[in-house]
Amino acid sequence: MNELPIGRRVAYWRNRRKMSQQVFADRLGKSKSWVDKVERGVRRLDKFSVVYEIADVLQLDVQLLLGRDPDRRPDSATPSEQIEVEELRSALERYDQISVILGGPPVLPPLAELHKAVNHAWLSYQHAKYGVLARALPKLLRDVQAADVATGGDRGVGESSHLLSQVYQIASSSLRKLGEHDLSWLAADRAIVVAQRAGDPLLAGIASYRVALALLALGRARPALETNVNVANRLAPGTPGNPVTPERLSVYGMLLLQAAMAAARTGDAPTVRDLLAGAEEAARAIGGDQNHYWTSFGPTNVCLHRVAAMVELGEGRMAIEAHERMDQLGFGALPPERRAHHFLDIARGYAQVGDVARASEMLLRGDRLAPSEIRCRPIAREVLSDVLRRVRGAPNTSVAELAELMGVGV
Repeated sequence: MNELPIGRRVAYWRNRRKMSQQVFADRLGKSKSWVDKVERGVRRLDKFSVVYEIADVLQLDVQLLLGRDPDRRPDSATPSEQIEVEELRSALERYDQISVILGGPPVLPPLAELHKAVNHAWLSYQHAKYGVLARALPKLLRDVQAADVATGGDRGVGESSHLLSQVYQIASSSLRKLGEHDLSWLAADRAIVVAQRAGDPLLAGIASYRVALALLALGRARPALETNVNVANRLAPGTPGNPVTPERLSVYGMLLLQAAMAAARTGDAPTVRDLLAGAEEAARAIGGDQNHYWTSFGPTNVCLHRVAAMVELGEGRMAIEAHERMDQLGFGALPPERRAHHFLDIARGYAQVGDVARASEMLLRGDRLAPSEIRCRPIAREVLSDVLRRVRGAPNTSVAELAELMGVGV
C-alpha cells in the first residue's frame, strides 16, 4: 500500500469507506471531476491542508495517505484498523503449504510456545483488547501456518492443526468486530477445514459457528440459521456416538444460540423461542457458565442472547425485562468482551422504547468496561448515532466525548 501514489491511496480508502466519488467530493466541498483527477494522478496533492482534510473525511490517520506508518500506542483502545487489517489480509493470502511440494519447508516454531501464544490471543480477544490482538495476529498466523506445514504427516500434525484452526477462528472473530465480514468468512471457512484435519469434531463445530457469525454479518441470515442448526443436530449430546460432556454441551449450546440470533434476524419469533429453549436446557445440564472451547457458554450467556434476540425482533421492552432478570453474579464473571457486547445490545433495546438516557448509560458502561468493544466496532457507531439522533437538545458531556472519540457527529 505504501508504494502506491497518493491518489491511488485516496481511491483505495474511499472505496473501503464505501463512498462514491460524488459523495466524497460533496464532503470535501470539491467537484467530482477534481476527485477523479486526484485519484488518477492527473492533479497533484501538494497542500498539506487538503491532505489533512481528505484524511478527516475518510476517518483515517493522515500518515497512511502520506505512505507512512502512523504512530501507535501498543495499549491503545482504538486499533489503527487500516494497517492491522491489511497485515492480517496478507497473512491470510499466504499459501505456505506449497513450499512442501517445492522442497522448501519452513522452520518449525516450538509448539509449546505457540500454545502459549494462542492462549494469550484468546484471552486478548475475550478481554476486548482488539488493538493488541490485531497487531499480534498476523505474525501468530504466519507462525502457526508454518508449524502446520512443517508437521505435515508427522506426529504433531493434529496438535498444530488444532492450533491453526483456533488462530483462524480468532482472526475471523476479530475481523468481524472490525467490519471486515468477507475476510471473517474466509478465515472461519479455513478454520473448519483445518479442524477436520485435526480430527476434532467439536473444534469443527465451533468453527462452523464462526462461519455462521460471518454469514449473519454479511446479511445472510437464512444460510447462517441452516448452518448452525445442521451442525448442532450432528453434534447433539446424547445422540449415537455423541457422549454428554461439558465440552459438547458448550459447543452445541452456542450453535443453538447463534441459530436463534439468525432466526431473529429473519423475524421468526417461534423458532427463536424453540432454539433458546434448547440452549437453556443445555445450559442447565452443564451447570454454571464455563469456557470450554472459549465459548463462555452457560445460563448467563443464554440470557444475554435472549436479550440480543429480542432486540433483533424489535421487542425492546421484552429485552429490557430479560436484562433486568439477569443473574448479576454470573454476568460479572463473564469475560469483558461478552459483557460489553451485552451493554451494546441492551443500549439498542432502550433506544427502541425511547429511553435515550438509559441507552446512553449502557453505551458508557460498555466503554468503561471494554473500550475497544465500543470504539472499534462499526455497529457501535450505528447505535451511538441512533442515540444521538433521539436526544433532545445537546447530549451530556460524557456521551459527546465518546462520540468525538469515535468520530460520530453530534
